[in-house]
Amino acid sequence: MTAGNEVVFVERRIIGEGDLHIAIKDCIDVAGSRTSSGSRAFADKPLATEHADVVQALVDGGACIVGKVTMHELAYGVTGINTWAGTPVNPAFPDRVPGGSSSGCAAAVAGGMVDAAIGSDTGGSIRVPAACCNVTGFKPSFGLVSRKGAYPEESSLDCVGPIARDVTTIERIMTMIAPDFASKPPVSQVRLGRVAVAAERYVDDALSLRLQAPQIETIAVALPSFEAAFQAGLTIMAAEMASLYGHLVGTGLLGADVDARLNAASKVTAEAVAQAEVVRTRFIDEVDQALTQVDALVLPTLPMIPPKLTEIEDAPRTLRMTALVRPFNVSGHPAASLPMLTAEGLPAGLQLVGRRGGDADLCAVARLIESLAP
Repeated sequence: MTAGNEVVFVERRIIGEGDLHIAIKDCIDVAGSRTSSGSRAFADKPLATEHADVVQALVDGGACIVGKVTMHELAYGVTGINTWAGTPVNPAFPDRVPGGSSSGCAAAVAGGMVDAAIGSDTGGSIRVPAACCNVTGFKPSFGLVSRKGAYPEESSLDCVGPIARDVTTIERIMTMIAPDFASKPPVSQVRLGRVAVAAERYVDDALSLRLQAPQIETIAVALPSFEAAFQAGLTIMAAEMASLYGHLVGTGLLGADVDARLNAASKVTAEAVAQAEVVRTRFIDEVDQALTQVDALVLPTLPMIPPKLTEIEDAPRTLRMTALVRPFNVSGHPAASLPMLTAEGLPAGLQLVGRRGGDADLCAVARLIESLAP
């Protein structure tokens, strides 16, 4: 299946007979399919012999798997651009990047090809494409959803989770894939802690407008280690990715962007990782403390609108797309991105962050915020 001239599905097949049609990111095993992780390096990888735990849970729960979708190579990029596997078109904003790394997931959902998709989020890779494509993405608490059969195999940051068009569908999927997840009753009033972050004025203005409802009380919340946590996330992910994929650098099997990023990652020192872990511990405490005052934290998903496809040569700028999401991979807190447009009608996303293990409570908050959208 294609969107425009670009591939969304890398394989189309039907597993199960349920009414909920779900696509699977190409870094998650589906028995009988190849898990190439969007990379030429794994083009000849043997077919998976069993489903990833999350796929098996969906099949057992009565969902219908409809195929595998493309992604940013090795799940190591934020634009979704993939010159080997194909770049999915952002359905509502075709001149802008679809976001990564779960690009095909968000594009398939936004384009109405599926009801939902299962992606992965190591540094914003569910929430960023959800925001770019103006759909809903959910990163569960770290460790809540099994990563067995998902790649990269080892990660202290990565979470498997859903992308859909509404929170109710997110909750339906979470009841299948997360032990003990049960949707909570509707809430009629919420208290949110607005995190002060560096975002473009038009993004901040859009968020302020969305929070102007009598059902929402907001207080200012400071997370002093927020920027340090972003840098720590980059450091930890780099070290873990270099350990797993560093041997592919210079082989000609990787796209130029991923090759360069892995090459830089190989230079991360053990001392830098140790310092990043100190930041992680401190930041977890800060977020936990902030959440004692409120039902959830709120901030934009993206600090700016998604860049145009012609504007992605600036690597540092594209990495800043994860500036507001990556810290919560470091802390392990659940986080949702809801659709939010600027005054100009361009996507930025509204992010909600909840208590660790409080995924169902966060979804209840997200349901209320969703219902108040214009």
